[in-house]
Amino acid sequence: MNILTATKRSKTDKLSIVRSNGMIPAVVYGAQVENTLVSVLSTAFVKTLKIAGETSTIVLEIAGATEKEKSTKIDVLIHEVQSDPVKGFPIHIDFLAVDMNKPVEVAIPLEFIGLAKAEKDGLGTLVKVLHEIEIEALPKDLPHNIEVDVTSIATLEDQIHVKDIKLPKGVTLVTDGDEVVALVAAAKEEKEEVTVDLSAIEVEKKGKKDEEIIKE
Repeated sequence: MNILTATKRSKTDKLSIVRSNGMIPAVVYGAQVENTLVSVLSTAFVKTLKIAGETSTIVLEIAGATEKEKSTKIDVLIHEVQSDPVKGFPIHIDFLAVDMNKPVEVAIPLEFIGLAKAEKDGLGTLVKVLHEIEIEALPKDLPHNIEVDVTSIATLEDQIHVKDIKLPKGVTLVTDGDEVVALVAAAKEEKEEVTVDLSAIEVEKKGKKDEEIIKE
């Protein structure tokens, strides 16, 4: 079980100060939870994100505002992470509270494995049309990713569709099953470069001018 500790923050807290203290501002919302402003330790969140990603539930333990106030534990998904456009580190997080007894719809990343036979035979290059698919499942059954074996693509006519993907137990497909996931596109033939002899052109032009002079 992945547990991430959070502390409550106020609307008046300056986000720049929160971040300068090594924390990431965040908000919690969703099932049976009032919108709550919190902050989490940056190093702890990065570690949790690597393990859980945005598809596995974690337990967010929100510390009480006072010593007497008990901490609150909420099952959440890391719903959205805003990153610094230059440095790439997280600057804000949306945590989606979930009911562990009710199914949720999420986008699961696809992991392509194997080498397409058509690509191996030099017929073309593998094209990954989709990189994630929408599925529905109980929070505990959400997979971290879904594997797609592309070795079955033997010709340029072969395609893998969403309905061809083997889903884990307890997972239902939401994305249209007829959508194409991957195919092999024919290799483009390199066009031969046309070499133009500029010196010949100049000689030809000069010859024409000389003829005109003679005629005159």
